[in-house]
Order: sequence, then C-alpha cells, then structure tokens
Amino acid sequence: MRFGVLQFPGSCDERDALAACERVGDARLVWHEETDLAGIDAVVVPGGFSYGDYLRAGAIARFAPAMEAVAQFAASGGPVLGICNGFQVLCEAGLLPGALLPNESLRFHFEQVDLEVAGECDWTAGIGDGERLSIPVKHMTGRYFAPEDELDRLEARGQVVLRYAPDHNPNGSLRDIAGVCNAAGNVMGLMPHPEHAVDPLTGSADGLRLFAGLAERAATAG
Repeated sequence: MRFGVLQFPGSCDERDALAACERVGDARLVWHEETDLAGIDAVVVPGGFSYGDYLRAGAIARFAPAMEAVAQFAASGGPVLGICNGFQVLCEAGLLPGALLPNESLRFHFEQVDLEVAGECDWTAGIGDGERLSIPVKHMTGRYFAPEDELDRLEARGQVVLRYAPDHNPNGSLRDIAGVCNAAGNVMGLMPHPEHAVDPLTGSADGLRLFAGLAERAATAG
C-alpha cells in the first residue's frame, strides 16, 4: 500500500506522518501544487499551520490544487485521513461535516489523552468499539462543533468514530467528539495526532493502529 502525505507551506507534521505511514507501507510527500495522485492508495492530510492559518485554520489550504485531487480521490472511494490541521482542512473543503472552533479555554493544549473508539470506518478497521487509544493532542482550534440536529444525524449514521474518554476532553468538543468520518466511511478526521504515537518509546504505539488497520484491510481486499 502506498500513502501520499500532503505538504503545505506551514505544515509541520508531514515528516512524522510520512514516517508513520512508512511503518506499514510505502509513502511519499505530495506537494500542495500537485494534482496527480496516480499510484497512491491512501491520502493523509497532516497537522501544522497550513498557509500560516491565515483567515482561519484550514481556510486557505482547502483551495490548494492538491485538495482538488484529494476531493476527486475521496469521491471515488479512496481513503483519506485528516490529522489536526488536516481535519480542519477537510471540514473547510466540505469533505467532512462540522467545524473546528477555538478551544473553550482559548489556550493551546498539548497533552496525552485517552480516546474511545465509537464507530467503524476504513481507518478504524480492526479496532473494536469501546477500545481505548492513548494519543497526544496539540492544538488551539480543536473544539468540534455542529448544530444539534446535525450531531444527531452523525450519531445515527455511525459517523462519530472517536470520542475523548471521560475527563480527557481538552477543548470542549461537543459530545466529546474527537474524530468523525463521512457517510461512506472512507474519509476520517481527528484532532489527536496518531503519527506521534507509533512507538512505545514515545509512551504509546496506539496511533499506529489506524495506519496498520487500513493497510491490513487493503491487503486482505487485494
């Protein structure tokens, strides 16, 4: 399996995301001006501060040429993962529902949190509902928001795939939502950083399960 990791001006976690993907398959960086995703089986939109987070987080990156290719890739069923700023970009691009707002505390949060798997999508394949994952967060704009009726629809459709465990919500996200997917289940976004939790030496390898699960599912399907 070959991953493509987007690289925007201002992104800062693309190298860690690339290294995480290389633990389970092949991977290459995709510059923000590229429009050809030929040979790529899965796309990761990494964290950081794309285009300096001018206007608002992710608002400019959604217009990058590479994102047009990502939208087409997603529409054809290709798996796409947005991490932190990447989650913000996917919401801005309309590939995921809802929005990310400034943290309730109006402060940057950098800490290890526990997540609970709440649903299945391409990226949580093989991880049982209710299982806990220990993954770090580092963000200022990570509070998930959607209108109540939209949240009800997401819950009913199984699109809420990750929640912060009790007492682990660092930002005030509604209903403790840490990650959601699209209706088809191939596009997922989360605020925590799984690429920073791929080796026990860093305190947890739980994040690697998201990348490994997708690769194993693709291998089985192939």
